[in-house]
Amino acid sequence: MIASISCFRALPILLGIALLTAPAQAADDEAKSKSAAESGTENSGAEWEKESSAKGVTIHSRLHEGSQIREFKAVGPIDATPATVFSILDDSESYPNFMPYTSECRVLKREKNSVVAYQRLEVPLVSDRDYTLRSQNAKWIGPDGAIYRIRWAPANDEGPAEKSGVARVSLCEGGWLLEPDGTGATRATYSIFTDSGGTLPPFIANNGSRIAIRKVFEAIRKRVKDPQFAAAARIEPASQSAN
Repeated sequence: MIASISCFRALPILLGIALLTAPAQAADDEAKSKSAAESGTENSGAEWEKESSAKGVTIHSRLHEGSQIREFKAVGPIDATPATVFSILDDSESYPNFMPYTSECRVLKREKNSVVAYQRLEVPLVSDRDYTLRSQNAKWIGPDGAIYRIRWAPANDEGPAEKSGVARVSLCEGGWLLEPDGTGATRATYSIFTDSGGTLPPFIANNGSRIAIRKVFEAIRKRVKDPQFAAAARIEPASQSAN
């Protein structure tokens, strides 16, 4: 849901597009889902390596076999409930107003527990990037309250055709896991494995991801202070239903 969210690719990163709750699963299935979301994409590569910890965001990365593009995982707090953070990620049409590099975001299809959305990015010094993603979304109840998960993968065949002068991103996998931290805030885990498209060298694309990850956290942390979200930012919903 930013990409989204997003695959900001010359500074590549992707935000999840939206949230629709799915039925609760058995406890063991929930634990497996949580573990998968925390560890990154399911087609995992090598062991995670801690890269940095600054401004409340810790970034890890790892290589995938046969690729010089690194997968990234970032963990940090957001001073709002998971439900509030999800409401921000669900407001995908507003991404151009607050998400870095996002010039366009259109929801093409909403189904029971998935969303298909198109996003276009304007990034410095290179041509625009675009992609269509399908996000799978879920919600369940943990010991401290509702937990939300978004997982996404490319769905370019379900979106607009390629445009002249815009580099199409074909590799963009990732997700969000938003967990209550017991204080009314959220422990957010973000993972992304993407290629920026075009002809950017891998080391530039990888460094772009590092920069964009922090910008995404900054954007969401700022957004939760917006008056339309701030009133609910530290209040859990009265009913924590997983349906």
